[in-house]
Amino acid sequence: MKNPKAVKIVLAVAVAALAVAGGLPLHKHRRYRMPVVAGPGVTKVVKLGDFAPRLKGSKADTDVFVLEGREPGGKALFIANTHANEPAGLLACLILIENAVVEKGTLYVIPVFNASASRNTKPGDGYPLYFDIPTDWGAKRFRMGNRDASPLEQWPDPDVFIHYPDRQLLSYIDIRNTNRTWPGRANGPLMERVTFAAMELLRNHNVDAAIDFHGAETMFPVTNCIVAPEKSSKIATLASMTVKAMEGFDSHVEPSPKNFRGLSHREIGDFAETMPFLLEAPIPFLDQPTGPKTVKLLLDGKDPFLLSLAKKKKLFVPYDEDGWPMEKRVGQHLSTALEILRQFSKRNAERSIVISGAPRYADLVRDGVGKYFHDPAKADPKSIYYE
Repeated sequence: MKNPKAVKIVLAVAVAALAVAGGLPLHKHRRYRMPVVAGPGVTKVVKLGDFAPRLKGSKADTDVFVLEGREPGGKALFIANTHANEPAGLLACLILIENAVVEKGTLYVIPVFNASASRNTKPGDGYPLYFDIPTDWGAKRFRMGNRDASPLEQWPDPDVFIHYPDRQLLSYIDIRNTNRTWPGRANGPLMERVTFAAMELLRNHNVDAAIDFHGAETMFPVTNCIVAPEKSSKIATLASMTVKAMEGFDSHVEPSPKNFRGLSHREIGDFAETMPFLLEAPIPFLDQPTGPKTVKLLLDGKDPFLLSLAKKKKLFVPYDEDGWPMEKRVGQHLSTALEILRQFSKRNAERSIVISGAPRYADLVRDGVGKYFHDPAKADPKSIYYE
């Protein structure tokens, strides 16, 4: 080696080039702004931080779309992207924001609940950074996120996460999981401030029902279901029976465990008058024994390894050559959520919540998800928000 210094310089430049090449896509991903067209039913857009000053202006603050009815009535909150690698709930909420009109009552929609997780990813698992949904006007791009908030927003993790207020010991990484930090704290770590702000919205605005949209593996027993505590179980059961009888899909009821803390479907009901529900739609993309984690797998849910396991009765949902396509998952979320509100309204006429213009399961299966997204290029600029 004639010139060790020159070799070191060349190696340093090569390492720097690799770091830039690897880091630039992640940099762009974090800064990608997803346009959302607020539809005719959106009466205002506020920030989650408006309900908790310690969250205001932080990287975790996020938009709350408010759809107020022509008549007074009850109130509901829809939450998506608690886990940003479960995108069916995000798409369902965005479809409501762009199309739904509330005739009676008020609907609050938070499409990107864990904004930090939506800008995080799992490159080690081969997650795609984006996925595209075809529409009548072209492809609409969405950011693919992760289950937990980015350490860039909340760090360091503790050795053990001690849940507030029950002091149950949870995994260290659950401190960045906004389905483990309910009911939150006004001055806690950032993700606790996110859930605390949502609790303040629920408590101070007398919200009747809260629905948290999720997705779960086909090999996980709590999937394709409505998770509900005791106070919500009757309405959950009626909604489950109705969608199965009238719309032809299954979404059974799972009880919310009393002794597992931090979950939305437990803590919301225990710390507010609100009835909580959590919806789980199957997402084959998250199963471990699959092929590559591609956009195709995310969208169509077709995987030969899962098909083989289904034939051996190792899955907890029906699974065949059709997979579990995105339109089916989004449709189930929409129909189940709308049916929960309908069942609630039937039993609480003075607090009813009536929504029109929202597609249901059959519409999504027939038309596809992209049918219900509007072209931002043709929309009033004042109606466009970026998530």
